[in-house]
Amino acid sequence: MKSWEVAASDALLEGKALGFQVGKDDWPVKGFLVRYEGRARAWLNSCPHAGHALNFGPDDFMTRDGKHIRCLSHGARFEPGSGICIAGPCPGEKLQRLECREENGMIYVTAPESRRQL
Repeated sequence: MKSWEVAASDALLEGKALGFQVGKDDWPVKGFLVRYEGRARAWLNSCPHAGHALNFGPDDFMTRDGKHIRCLSHGARFEPGSGICIAGPCPGEKLQRLECREENGMIYVTAPESRRQL
C-alpha cells in the first residue's frame, strides 16, 4: 500500500465530496473524500450493489442536503461516517473505506498498488 497526497484540507468542506484518482495508468484507484463531522474520510468509488462508479460527474457524490453519499445509478444512499447503505438496492452493505489522514494542511489516502491488495 502507498500513501498519496490527494487534496488540500481546506478544499474539502463539510457535507461535500472530492473525487480523486491515484496510482499507475494500468491500475488507477478511483475514490472520493467526504468531510463528515469535521473529519475527512476516503472511500473507493465503487457501488457495493453493482460495482460501478457512484457518480456521474466530478465530485458529485452527495445528496443535495449533504447528509448522505448516494449512487446515481440506482439511488442507494450511504451514511458518510460508516459507508453503510441505508436505502436502495443494497441495504446493510458497505462502501470500501480507504485509509485517510490529514497532515500539514493536506489529505493523504493510503490506496492499494494492485488489485490483489483490495
